[in-house]
Amino acid sequence: MTKILFVCHGNICRSPMAEYLMRDLAERSGYGDKICTASAATSTEEIGNPVHRGTQRILHGLGISCAEKHAVQMTRRDYEAYDYLIGMDDWNLRNMRRICGGDPEGKLFRLLDFTDSPREVADPWYTGDFETTYRDIQEGCEALLHRLKQEKKI
Repeated sequence: MTKILFVCHGNICRSPMAEYLMRDLAERSGYGDKICTASAATSTEEIGNPVHRGTQRILHGLGISCAEKHAVQMTRRDYEAYDYLIGMDDWNLRNMRRICGGDPEGKLFRLLDFTDSPREVADPWYTGDFETTYRDIQEGCEALLHRLKQEKKI
């Protein structure tokens, strides 16, 4: 089983959206039993809080529940527990490297680096634009799934 941890600053907007979208995509593609997803924050600001209502709205519209999700913080132990630790932007990656003590096994990535158009995932916390974030994350998750299939990791 391939284990993926999606990471953003607070674990209430982008990373839970990626966690649940990837889980749904894997399930619909017949890989639900081969991929395990989770998400976490690099900060402590939102720990214990539920998923942001904007992300909930997007997921609910797709028939995906995230009701049980509450923000958790990434730890150094996550580096050993997951095959891929995927940040949403450069700031996340810097903080992830700090938390993990580096990246000796090459497990840290930005989500959209798996696409043909590498960039940061739009942050809806500042823009309120959850639709653009959804499109970015959907594109990244589809590209990641394609890569996992190509590399025979699932």
